[in-house]
Amino acid sequence: MMWKGKLFLLRKGSELHCRGRISVSLLTCPWWCHGDVEYASRLFNSLPHQFDIVDNVPINLAQLMISPVHCTTAQGFASVCVKDTAHRKKETEAGTSGEILNFPVMRSSSMPDPPLTTGEYEVFLSFRGPDVRQTFADCLYHFLIHSKIRTFRDEEELRKGEEIAPSLVQAISESKILIPIFSQNYASSKWCLQELAKMVECWKKQGKGGGRTTILPIFYLVDPRDVRHQEGAYEEAFRRHSLKQDQQTIKQWKEALLEVGKMKGWHVAGSDGHGAILEQIFVKVDSLLRTNYTLLTDELVGIDVHVNKVVQLLNLDAASEMIVGIHGMGGIGKTTIAKTVFNKVCTHFDRCCFIEDVRETLLKADGVVVLQNKIISGVLRYDHCNVNNASEGIHMMVDRICKHRVLIVLDDVDAKFEFDKIFGKLGNFSSKSRFIITTRDKRALELLQTDKLHEPGGMSHDHSLQLFSKHAFKMDNPPNEYTALAEKFLKVAAGLPLALKVVGSLLFRTDTNFWRAKLKELKEVPTVEVQQILRISYNELTPNEKQIFLDIACVFIGDYKEVPFYMWSSCDFNPEIGMRTLVNRSLVRIDEEGQFGMHDHLRDLGRAIVNEEDVQNPCKRSRIWSNENALDMLANREGGDQVEVLRVDMRKNEARHEFTEKEFKNLSRLRYLEVSYGRLSGDFKEVLPSLCCLRLHSCDSIPTDLHLKKLVILDLSFCPIKEGWRGWQGIQKAKKLKVVILLECHEIRRVPDLSPCTSLELIKLLSCYKMKGDLHIAGFKNLRVLSLRSTQIAKIITGDMEMLENLLEFSAEDAGLTEWEAPLLPTSLKQLSLSSPSVPNLMQLVELEELKFEWCGEAGPEIPAEIWRLSKLRTLEISSASPVFVTMEGSLPSSLTSLQIHFCVALEKLPGLANLTNLTELRLVKVGVSEICGLGELRVLTTLEVRNAPRLSSLDGLENLVLLMKLTVSNCGVLPKLPDLVKLIKLQALEIQECQLLLEMQGMMAMKESLSHLDIGRCPSLDCIEGFESLASSLETLSCQVGNLVTTPDLSGLLNLKRLEILTCRQLIQIVGLDGLESLEVLFIKTCSSIRELPSLSRLKNLQRLQLTLCTKLTHITGFEGLQSLQELFVYHCWSIAELPDLSSLHDLWGLYIFRCNKLTEVKGLRGLESLGNLSITDCRSMKDLEDLSKLSNLRELRITGCRMLTEVKGVERLVLLRVLKLDLRFRVRSLLKSVARYVTRLITRFLGLLLILVLVLFIFNSQ
Repeated sequence: MMWKGKLFLLRKGSELHCRGRISVSLLTCPWWCHGDVEYASRLFNSLPHQFDIVDNVPINLAQLMISPVHCTTAQGFASVCVKDTAHRKKETEAGTSGEILNFPVMRSSSMPDPPLTTGEYEVFLSFRGPDVRQTFADCLYHFLIHSKIRTFRDEEELRKGEEIAPSLVQAISESKILIPIFSQNYASSKWCLQELAKMVECWKKQGKGGGRTTILPIFYLVDPRDVRHQEGAYEEAFRRHSLKQDQQTIKQWKEALLEVGKMKGWHVAGSDGHGAILEQIFVKVDSLLRTNYTLLTDELVGIDVHVNKVVQLLNLDAASEMIVGIHGMGGIGKTTIAKTVFNKVCTHFDRCCFIEDVRETLLKADGVVVLQNKIISGVLRYDHCNVNNASEGIHMMVDRICKHRVLIVLDDVDAKFEFDKIFGKLGNFSSKSRFIITTRDKRALELLQTDKLHEPGGMSHDHSLQLFSKHAFKMDNPPNEYTALAEKFLKVAAGLPLALKVVGSLLFRTDTNFWRAKLKELKEVPTVEVQQILRISYNELTPNEKQIFLDIACVFIGDYKEVPFYMWSSCDFNPEIGMRTLVNRSLVRIDEEGQFGMHDHLRDLGRAIVNEEDVQNPCKRSRIWSNENALDMLANREGGDQVEVLRVDMRKNEARHEFTEKEFKNLSRLRYLEVSYGRLSGDFKEVLPSLCCLRLHSCDSIPTDLHLKKLVILDLSFCPIKEGWRGWQGIQKAKKLKVVILLECHEIRRVPDLSPCTSLELIKLLSCYKMKGDLHIAGFKNLRVLSLRSTQIAKIITGDMEMLENLLEFSAEDAGLTEWEAPLLPTSLKQLSLSSPSVPNLMQLVELEELKFEWCGEAGPEIPAEIWRLSKLRTLEISSASPVFVTMEGSLPSSLTSLQIHFCVALEKLPGLANLTNLTELRLVKVGVSEICGLGELRVLTTLEVRNAPRLSSLDGLENLVLLMKLTVSNCGVLPKLPDLVKLIKLQALEIQECQLLLEMQGMMAMKESLSHLDIGRCPSLDCIEGFESLASSLETLSCQVGNLVTTPDLSGLLNLKRLEILTCRQLIQIVGLDGLESLEVLFIKTCSSIRELPSLSRLKNLQRLQLTLCTKLTHITGFEGLQSLQELFVYHCWSIAELPDLSSLHDLWGLYIFRCNKLTEVKGLRGLESLGNLSITDCRSMKDLEDLSKLSNLRELRITGCRMLTEVKGVERLVLLRVLKLDLRFRVRSLLKSVARYVTRLITRFLGLLLILVLVLFIFNSQ
């Protein structure tokens, strides 16, 4: 049944009354679509058009359009109040009160609408409107909103009725932070008191201070004691309430005021400025909302009990290293539990790392070394680690890691895992270190002799229903008509999280008939083992989707999607649709880089399905990925007529295996062949008739007579293709060839002639440094990607470049490209990267999203004024060789998110930045600009880098970039000052270098919670850094190069500082607070030529590296006895040091380097440095004595030169691990003579011993 209703487009404060369910049609273009009618229509059509409205709930019109509201009432009566919000851009002029438009209104159907998303708000503000709405509350609300904190502001004066509305109750219960603002008349409002009581109720339910809800009270112009004890105005308010409210309600309100009045909050007095207090509130709110995103996990349903159990097993307070194991079947949630535990306890450790796919890593060539590199890189936060063998890896862990309190999680370990071969002995690690290992095989943990085990069981009924519903309905519970069916599916899934997730995804958006059919299939499965459950999803796939799934499971996990997609397309598998299905059903995942991933149990399912094709004979299966099976099949030359996919990786073999055409002769159906580190020889003319994809990597020999008529992909990366290789003649006959990839083929000298292959869609010739010649691509109408990076192509012969109508990506940076045959690029391009200076039809490339000009030469790129027409451009990067003139008249496209300009020294102006409302990254390096116009309008900018801008005189507008996280200003010689940085509360890294005229910096206090990296140097005019002392809690690295600095600020408060560099402070005489930096790991003091002494270093227990260079007046250092973590000590050009402290307590010292310390006479404690691996003492002219080195059992490198007064180096001949020895000639001769003498003495001793034995034997013989 339908009837007519009326919709008023209303001004602020007006109301709309209607009955039943309203069905909305798009009548005008709303303000939040910015006048884009097409966008508005598209957005509107994607939303539900029917809404149930609860009575007396104020609903913002834009919210009504964007977030459907589902809350029905018996009365079916609604009151909608349209109001302004912080998101509104402008007042809507059209549709004033009284302008009537018709719309249909329908009764509710039986199908439920989805509810509001939970967790919509983070902060709930409660206040008395007339007291603070236009002042403090309004400022706080907008402060939070502008900081991207979702905040609910209650419209207290618009309420009607006696009780607070359900929407307010929901907002309170879902908000993480509740902020009541107690004002003079707060208690006079019964709604405020009801809200407060609800806040306290939620707070108590969630465990008071230990729950997810926090109450932060603000006492605005009112004494907290009046709030706690209801005195003053509060007493009078309760007197009036007592006349109308029952005693139970009064008691509840008073208890709430007492409870919250005792909480720590903020007292705003009349003389207090709002700004500082608002900032304090924001800092507190932000810290409470901040979440540890080290490792994100999803679908966290029902794991708390498991997490708590594992944390209990870890026993963080115990002083004994230990391993905790999590074991169970695949898909039970082991990894999710481990990640959640990692997030929860990682702050208790000095170093942490989470290593995934350990089993797969160990299967690789040199798997142990690869795993060690991952662990060391993760723990020490290195970008790269170059461990060459397992012994070296263990040694590095012992030296660099074991001294720390570390948490290492090893995910997916099997029974072949050997802890000692990777880490050495467990006892080497700190007693506070912990290891968490997940495995499907309990034997792996038994072999590690740990009894701290946890086996997650199946999920409980309630948690199973919740997880299943999340995937089947995108909500926590099923609709009523699906409840009974959902219960039956839960019984089949038997509490296995992966099965619940996959089967739920399969049933998403299907009707009950489909559910019943699937349930029947599941009941026919004899057991509920996970493969059988997951096979239901596999059976639901189309034949093409099954082929794609099996290919990924067998050979493409970890591979990029680019190549497989072309192969599947050539086989008519329709990969775009198929992959969408696989991803939606949680069978396959694709990461941001385009790499395939798959749960290992799903991988096992796919491989098991292939194995079932012929259980006894692998040669008759469709896919072979095991080297053992592949080599058996090829060697026996039998079967193989069923094989479609074959991968052989010989990198682990010492000798390269040679394959001939006879071994491939029977593979008539093979469509994918991958061979790594092998050799192919023989006549391949009549073999592999169905091959679509040929990938030969690092193969020494490649056959020359390849006649592959169905070949689509050719990848010969890392192969040493010679100039005379005749295989290109056969490749040219592959009329279906679409992909050619040559990566780092360093022996190929001429560009291959691909002109007959007009079907090519992707050509990548990358880093083939010796390749020369012209590239012929005339007639390549299907070409989509052409990449020539770092390959010296002289000329591209295109015929007509405009005919390349499908080209999407073209990159030729550092390619030596000097000439085009056709000047025009196709208008289809989305990514363009060139070294060429000019593109005549640039303005016609309307689809362009990424544009890079690199090293454009003397001519320079001429950026047209109409570049703003490229409305889809997101990245613009220009690098030019000096001198270059760049003109940029007019505005840049507002779509830009990244703008980078490098080495454009003549660029004097950057107009048009004000319209770049989406720009998040701006980098200017070696430019001639004097100012950056419109900088303050870049409100979403997160990264600003300005280097080598010698004419830059101001950074006006910088103070408005409230989202800025990284700021670099370097070598801006005439910049006199920076704007006040007080608003940059999110700044994490600040680098100010070589700004000779910079006088001051203000506003550092605002960054006290965020700034972790500060680098200030070579700014000779900088007198002070205001607010530096406030950075105590956040700063982790500090680099200071201030030439006129005499005394440093007090550093003792920098409790989290890990790296301190004090460089070229020639007038510095005192470093205040250095002895209090207990977290410090690296201390580097260089060219501080006035400093005479350092504070004691005895409290720097975490210091790992100490370097003192060119501190020419430094006379002595103290406190080495406390440097228990020191690994490297450098003392260079410290001419006044006569002696060093005793080094014998530095048990972890690995490197000792002393250079040109002219007054140093000896080094005490050398014989006690049991870990020392490198000792270098050079040009210490006063050095007279050196302790015996024979006890330095780990010493590998020894250099002692230029020590003129040193007469002897003892113990060198006993250094068995020594690999590098560099001594003055006199020491080497003396050492050689001693060695010879000892050798001769040994020979004489042995000779005399043999002679004595002979005499005894003769004596005994004669006596008989």
